[in-house]
Amino acid sequence: MAKRSKYVKPENREFLHARVLGSKQISTHFVRVTIGGPDLHSYTSLGFDQWFRLFLRTHEQSELRIPTATSKLWYAQYLAMSKATRPVIRNYTVRSYRSAETALHGDTPEIDIDFVCHGSADGVAAGPASTWAQSVSPGEEVALLDEGLIHNPLPDARNLLLVGDESALPAIAGILESSPDDARGHAFVEVPDADDIQEFRVPEGMTLTWLPRQDPHDRPGTLALDTVRAAEFDVPEYAFVAGEQALASGVRRLLVTERGMPKTEVAFTGFWRHGHAAG
Repeated sequence: MAKRSKYVKPENREFLHARVLGSKQISTHFVRVTIGGPDLHSYTSLGFDQWFRLFLRTHEQSELRIPTATSKLWYAQYLAMSKATRPVIRNYTVRSYRSAETALHGDTPEIDIDFVCHGSADGVAAGPASTWAQSVSPGEEVALLDEGLIHNPLPDARNLLLVGDESALPAIAGILESSPDDARGHAFVEVPDADDIQEFRVPEGMTLTWLPRQDPHDRPGTLALDTVRAAEFDVPEYAFVAGEQALASGVRRLLVTERGMPKTEVAFTGFWRHGHAAG
């Protein structure tokens, strides 16, 4: 029997250029930026938590420069660029994909990207990408490099556990929207404020619990970790945990050490680390 791959990788990887079509503040801490363009005809939507590397031009740069290699050599090329010409690179999840036939802004495919935008009251410094999202204008050029899926359960797995903070909200939303109708289990999503709660498709057998933080100075991820630790649920067949580093590692430790889950069935990833600029 062939060994299952840890992640789902795209069959073809290439740098795809696009332009900003619009942006809007969708809640207190989220800005949604829509990109589109002819290159996205080459993009293959996999659904779930499909993620990509996003390349942005800084305010000091007159043009967006990106590497030419799409193999592992792309990062070496990036490091070889002068600091004055290097683009900003951040990892993001596709919040929504629309084909050319369902596009809202024209006749080319479109991708929505949700950026978490913190303020000084949150105790989390705004990073260059979230700052960019809050001030970007239509027409701005970007580039992306598809990286596939982290979420990769066995085909017959139906009992799921999904846990994340606001940085993982797009991924968990995508997983829930893409999951089969007979999926069951629990999803826990911590957000900075009740205003950040979103509506999207949730399979009937899945319970989605929103966890708004009560104090903006609370450490992100603590509420979700404590809630999962106190929750009673059957050991899931597969778990996806993402967000602040301590949340991801803490839930994984809980599931494997205390709940007896196989390590192979817990996908966990630290999207960011508290005390460092997020986004």
